[in-house]
Amino acid sequence: RENSCRNGPCDRGSGCCAGSVWRPAVCEGDRAESAPLRDNMLKTPCFRVYVTKNIGALSQRAKPRQEPVTPVLDDQDDSVIQIQQFPAIKPESGVVVPGSETPNLQDEPEACRQARLEARQWKELRVEYSELPGIYSRLSKIKLTALVVTTAAAGYAMAPVPFDPVTFVLASVGTGLSSCMANSINQYFEVPFDSNMNRTKNRPLVRGQISPLHAVSFALACGVPGVTLLTLAVNPLTGFLGALNIFLYTCCYTPLKRLSITNTWVGSVVGAIPPIMGWTAATGMLEPGAFLMGAFLYCWQFPHFNALSWNLREDYSRGGYRMMSVTHPGLCKRVALRHSVGLIGLSALAPVLDVTIWTFPLISLPINLYISYLAFRFYRKSDRQSARKLFFCSLWHLPMLLLLMLTCKKPRPELEKAVKTVDAPLALQS
Repeated sequence: RENSCRNGPCDRGSGCCAGSVWRPAVCEGDRAESAPLRDNMLKTPCFRVYVTKNIGALSQRAKPRQEPVTPVLDDQDDSVIQIQQFPAIKPESGVVVPGSETPNLQDEPEACRQARLEARQWKELRVEYSELPGIYSRLSKIKLTALVVTTAAAGYAMAPVPFDPVTFVLASVGTGLSSCMANSINQYFEVPFDSNMNRTKNRPLVRGQISPLHAVSFALACGVPGVTLLTLAVNPLTGFLGALNIFLYTCCYTPLKRLSITNTWVGSVVGAIPPIMGWTAATGMLEPGAFLMGAFLYCWQFPHFNALSWNLREDYSRGGYRMMSVTHPGLCKRVALRHSVGLIGLSALAPVLDVTIWTFPLISLPINLYISYLAFRFYRKSDRQSARKLFFCSLWHLPMLLLLMLTCKKPRPELEKAVKTVDAPLALQS
């Protein structure tokens, strides 16, 4: 036991136990001094006693107390601390501070209040029967469906068989119904993503104009009769191609749009199947001419869609779609140019496969060169204007190309003779 008092040993009873309560140790020599001095020393001790436990006994040791850090605001200081208050900042006239103005609900008009409360309430979804045709047309993407039916009709018209109006109508109706189902299911799956895009935020399912169950019911009401009509009234091969196209569009192309840029190639295959369906509806078999018609649609879709997606990159990015224009802009431009030039080669291949006469590559060369030129400008400049010109050129290029192909269709004298021999007995019987 060590003591550091200057006047003698310290009082043993002035220590502390277990370190829970601290008391200052006062030396015995200090008790002889006056009471004011003793009180002063009690208030400002110079030692602090620590009690430690040794083996079988207690020992205490006096340790000099460290000087406490004086706080900025000492509670023991009786002096008055003056806190400077800053005046409130008043905004200038005409300047609105965010959050400074709160809406006064008491002065709100009754009509606005009722509208605000009504907007926060759950409401039953009611569909007006007069709005259903417009809703169904947007749900089925009527313009895209019309393009699909047109390409299927072109494939039927280019087939080397006599034209049958009944089969042509049945094939067109079945193809259109299959397209309506694929587009409706596509919108059903993409509601949360379409709501983030300016291009698709007004679709019926996004705006709540129609329930998801209603949309799926409409899709089934279109797809099941469409595939059945193609299978039973046309031929099983065309029905199989229609069902395959629905599967590729809804189960492959739609989820791939958020996973990989290969969705563009899968979507081009989907667009290439309708003219093949038209050819098989007329002939009942797959021939080189059917694949040539599909190849025209396959190549045409790349400059068409890549130019469209270039000006919609922000929208596709917000929607979470992995398009070439968003993740691989250089590849997007190269692919558009490559397939635009490929249209020239396919046009030269058409007479080789006995689909058209040799005039077709020559008369189709100007429009193919023009779209290739615009694709080259899009590749070099990479701006909105060049992409827009390429897109609008693709809108009239495909109908013009199909029309030129139809006018240059290779004649089939043997088929005409067969038709005449079949019609002659019928004329004699009548």
